[in-house]
Amino acid sequence: MKRAPLAYENADFLEGSEGRPLRILSEYLEPLSHFERLKIQATVVFFGSARNQEHSVLGHYYQEARQLAKLVTEWSAVQFSGKHRFVVCTGGGPGIMEAANRGASEAQGLTVGLNIGLPFEQFPNPYISPDLSFEFHYFFMRKFWFAYLAKALVVFPGGFGTMDELFEILTLAQTQKLKGKMQILLYGSQFWKEVVNFDALVKYGTIAAQDMELFSFADTPESAFDLLKKHLTLQAIEPSKETPGIAQTTERNPGTPNAA
Repeated sequence: MKRAPLAYENADFLEGSEGRPLRILSEYLEPLSHFERLKIQATVVFFGSARNQEHSVLGHYYQEARQLAKLVTEWSAVQFSGKHRFVVCTGGGPGIMEAANRGASEAQGLTVGLNIGLPFEQFPNPYISPDLSFEFHYFFMRKFWFAYLAKALVVFPGGFGTMDELFEILTLAQTQKLKGKMQILLYGSQFWKEVVNFDALVKYGTIAAQDMELFSFADTPESAFDLLKKHLTLQAIEPSKETPGIAQTTERNPGTPNAA
């Protein structure tokens, strides 16, 4: 009699409903193994529209995301020589995601892409570091990895997907489900203030006035970088006590994740 396949080699089982817990667990463990092997301790996440292409009507956002990601990556390389801190992470697709991965790649840094299979628009861009390109089936596992290592979030103009991801993180911050303080920057104040009336949410009592402090606005790569640098410095590094006034730093709580 022919032997039955081992359970972990049985495609019918693994791809069926009974194998769903294993598939979910795999989408946690595979990225974890790569992050641990490459010693990636913290990320800066970029969200934004897949439709915002380099030469589209809003193409300036593409170029600004690219520039900002490059600035963050170059600064991190100087501050943490030989270590992978504040690695640029995106959803892995085209548009703003491609721009951020591209800027980080141009700065010779590692860069993460958390791609997900969709019927249109979403496919991995060519600027993701080969060992850090992941494909997800489950949105919630992809969102977990967006939040888990993130120390800052930059949200460029986008549609339903960007809104979904933004409000997921805002909810986690509002309900104090994030262990560390995550900086949330909404890039393009004119867009965000027109599309989302945050003041009306306060007016009608659906959010508290102090919830407005969960995020900030930025309109140029330079101003966004200044805000990020200040936050990341306060959250992750402190001046060396042995050499006061010198740019050397020591790390505080390196790699502390955001989820319990």
